[in-house]
This record gives sequence, C-alpha cells and structure tokens, in this order.
Amino acid sequence: MIIGKNSVVLCHYTLREADAKGDIIESTHGGEPLGYIQGVGMMIPEFEKNLSGKMAGDKFAFGIKAENAYGQYDDQAISEIPKAAFNLGDEDPNDIFVEGEMLPLEDENGNPMHGIITKVSPETVTIDFNHPMAGIDLFFSGHIDGVRAATQQELEHGHVHGTGGHHH
Repeated sequence: MIIGKNSVVLCHYTLREADAKGDIIESTHGGEPLGYIQGVGMMIPEFEKNLSGKMAGDKFAFGIKAENAYGQYDDQAISEIPKAAFNLGDEDPNDIFVEGEMLPLEDENGNPMHGIITKVSPETVTIDFNHPMAGIDLFFSGHIDGVRAATQQELEHGHVHGTGGHHH
C-alpha cells in the first residue's frame, strides 16, 4: 500500500538538528516505530509531504527548514507574568514554578498551551511559549516499516491503535 490520506504509517526515524551530520535530537531505532495517520494533522505537514507516496520498505532522508517545522524563534513569545495572576490556592509557588519545567496553561478561550519556565523571581515567572524546537532546522532519515488503511475507530479517535500508537 502507498502512503496517502488516512493511511496508518509505521516508520523508524532519526531526527537530527540542521542536516545529516547534525546532533541527534531523537530516534526510534531500538524501540517501537512511530505510528501516525497520514493527513489528519498529527505530524508536521512537510514531514507528511515527504513520506506521501512511499511504501513499506522505502527509505527516506529529508530536511525541513524551521519555518516549515515549528517556526522561527519569537522573542515576543516570552512573557513575564505576576505570580498573583495564577490561582494557586494553598499551593506553594516554589512547588509549581521551577526553572526549566513545562507549565501547562490555558489561553483566554480555554485552549491548552504550554510554556517553559525560564526564570522565577519573588513576584513574577518568566515563561517561554515558543515550541522547544522553534528556530531549528530538522533532518529526518529512516525507513517505512508498514502502511495500512486506518480503521474507522482510529479515524474517530484521531490516533493509531496498537504498535506504534495508543494502547487502550
């Protein structure tokens, strides 16, 4: 089967920074393959574009510029927020605000968003809302392990079930 819309793709890959000789960011080799449904927004569009039309057994190697991956780093995405703006109740701010930790938040419309705490002062918290890989050119290499049609349940749930995916 050829990778197309609503295909379940199982692949092993190595992700490097910048190019084929860059530092390794992550790799699935030696573990479970990545499993995703092509065309439903699970992956970077450029990643899917580069795998479209491939089949089980095919190898791949391609780069994606930062602006087509997680975007350029944006200094405007860093906010200094007063600790008083958070509804902490009886919780100790020192347990919640830890430099380097991911902080799950919601925007004014209730949409989830995440930020990395970059600085904690007595009255404020500085949070970087850039994606951790913003501003980084990516290079993927690997091979396709398998391709199959997504089940109706997988399409309804929006993720792959079983190997390379979610286990219910």
